[in-house]
Amino acid sequence: MNRICVFTADGVEEVEALTVVDILRRQKCDVDMISLGDSLTVNGSHGILFTADKKMSETDFSSYDVLVIPGGLKGTSALKQEPNVLAEIKSFYESGRLVAAICAGPTVLATAGILTAKNATVYPGMEDALIGATVHTDQEVISDGNVITSRGMGTAIAFSLAIVSYLFSADDAKAMGQKIVYRQ
Repeated sequence: MNRICVFTADGVEEVEALTVVDILRRQKCDVDMISLGDSLTVNGSHGILFTADKKMSETDFSSYDVLVIPGGLKGTSALKQEPNVLAEIKSFYESGRLVAAICAGPTVLATAGILTAKNATVYPGMEDALIGATVHTDQEVISDGNVITSRGMGTAIAFSLAIVSYLFSADDAKAMGQKIVYRQ
């Protein structure tokens, strides 16, 4: 079974985090929302409170296959400032495990130094933060090796299905899209 880690911090974009969790759990993946803070309660960027599964300080990242970084300016800013988050991103990438980020999240990947010579996308207006990447503004989701990036809340389903496609198959992603009545 695929084990997925979705980082959360106060200020995370709720739709981007929870859509990934929902779709991957429907796909029967083992998904944990990991709180950066000292509390399991996370206050999203639009004041929606939700409960993470674990605190970062209590998490063994070696057991995960995928690391997901949702957007939200305050949340991604907190993730960029946490050396352990940046180290985990780099470790996942270097070991060939999937690293996926949406909206402002790809800027965290850039801060971790893993986007050099990669094709990527990001929330409009943040393209300059993807230092070293070839930035595409005309696509909702970009998959390049073991890195998937996406543009924003409106692309959260496409982003989640790209992760399903990577972990399982394009047919599985299409089937999931049909189950949730997503236009493909």
